[in-house]
Amino acid sequence: MAPVLTSDNQLKNWFSGLAEQTFEVEFGIADPPLIDYLSDMLVRFARLDAVFAIRDEVGRRLDQVVDMLREAECREAEPRREVHRHIGDFTLFWTGVYPERLLQLKQLDRPDCWVNYSETGKRCYLMASESPDDAHREEAQVLRRLSTLYDTCREGLYHVRQEWDARPPQRRAA
Repeated sequence: MAPVLTSDNQLKNWFSGLAEQTFEVEFGIADPPLIDYLSDMLVRFARLDAVFAIRDEVGRRLDQVVDMLREAECREAEPRREVHRHIGDFTLFWTGVYPERLLQLKQLDRPDCWVNYSETGKRCYLMASESPDDAHREEAQVLRRLSTLYDTCREGLYHVRQEWDARPPQRRAA
């Protein structure tokens, strides 16, 4: 029987288990901070409003990487770092978890049609990792590894998705 998830904590535990199995056992990557980051991203992005969290100066939701990059350039220091981190997460999520959706996200009539999500994600994770702020030192190290291991993480997240498709969680009726 599939697990029953009733809270974000249970969802986090479920994603953590799938990610640990995939990255540590299947891929041989024993990197708890990296795996925790990816698990947290999956929990965050379980809510569509978090996937499309970046807004422009008038509050419009940005759903194209091109627009998010433009928005990052309008921001300073910490807010810019957060937008770059989000772009890395956004591109990793779509290329890893739902690669079949890329055709829709990058249709010829959309600004992202010419954006290489993987290269952009790598570059944005690297830029977000270059924060001189000591408060972000540990996360900066994880973001740097995400930039370097982006392709492996993409493959790992696709494997995680295959696992959850094979044994999806059940939600209790409210």
